[in-house]
Parts: sequence; C-alpha cells; structure tokens
Amino acid sequence: MTREELARLSELGVATVYEASGREGLIDIPLIQLLPGSRAAGPARTALCGQDDNLMVHAVIEQIQPGEVLVLSMPEPGPVALIGELLVTQVKARGAAAILVDAAVRDVEELVELGLPIWTRFVRVKGATKTRMGELNVPVTLGGMKISPSDILVLDADGAVCVKQERASEVLRAAEDRFARESSLREKLLAGELTYDLHGLRKVIENNGRKE
Repeated sequence: MTREELARLSELGVATVYEASGREGLIDIPLIQLLPGSRAAGPARTALCGQDDNLMVHAVIEQIQPGEVLVLSMPEPGPVALIGELLVTQVKARGAAAILVDAAVRDVEELVELGLPIWTRFVRVKGATKTRMGELNVPVTLGGMKISPSDILVLDADGAVCVKQERASEVLRAAEDRFARESSLREKLLAGELTYDLHGLRKVIENNGRKE
C-alpha cells in the first residue's frame, strides 16, 4: 500500500476497518494506548522473543524500515518489560510508525515524551533477560490473530486490527464505503431520526412480541 493509503486506513480507524473487513483481524487483547489520541497504520515487522527475554528486540531494530509497525511477542504473554526508553529511542530513529507489544513496557513518562505511538498489554518495571534466542520476521499470534510480516496493522484508541496484505486494497475500499454510509446516517440522527427505525429494529421487536 502507498503511504497515502496507509494514512487513510489510520484515519478511518480500527472499528471501521474491522467492520469493513467482515469482522476479521481483531487483535483481541486488552491494550494500553500510551499516547492518547494516537493513531497508526503500517506493515508489521515481527519479533518473537524468547520467554521473558528481549534479545530479539535488540536484533530486530536494525531491520526496521520507515513506516513499519514493530510487533513484539513471546511464546506466552507476561508482565515483563521487553522495551523501554533506550530501545524505543532506536526504534523511533529507524522511522517506525508504531510499536505493538504483547508483553510490558517501562519508562512510560519518557516514552510519552518520545512521542512514538505505542500499544502494550502491560506496564511493568520487571526487566527481561538477554540470553534466549527467538525468531525474527516470522508469523506471531496475538489475541488469537496470526500476524505475518507485512500484514497491515491499524491501531487507535479502540485497540488494533490486522488486515492481510492481499486484502488491504479491498478492505480500504470497503472502509471508505462504510464511512460514507455512516456519514449519511449521522446526518439523519442529528435531524432526530432513530436507528431503532432506520435499521428496522422496531419491526424485529414487534414481530417477536406477536410470536409470543
């Protein structure tokens, strides 16, 4: 996808992209958004770390390309800090669009000041070891969603969604269509109409009532 298309996915947001994709790709884990109001979209750069170890984080940084979303995971998610201020400083210098961590981060105030959008499962000070081998640029699973390198990630205050690379253009078109429909619907709601009627929900309830 082009930079402009990725920016548009970011603007459309997680909820719209998720619905437009046919409700596929949800990364169904609780995420802390370190920078309120931040949004990001970009291809995934993955690192599967050894359990409670961040050796692979140090290794993956040199491979990051501008605009990518760094995805950090472990075999089992846990409250161990895989990344902090000094590592994030390097990630930002490489031009990453964001970081998604299925573990913990620390140095939160410093990370906020750095301004790189970060989503994390935990905030904990507990440090990681640097002795266990993991794997770089391999599929990783977060919240039941398999994320492959170069899959498109969209992140905002609602969480994160993954769009498979081969579906990215299709999902973008569907998301634009959904955005247009919701914009039209919003005008009707502001004029006082109700989704209860516009979506035919009144009839559903009344018909069920008659069946009883």
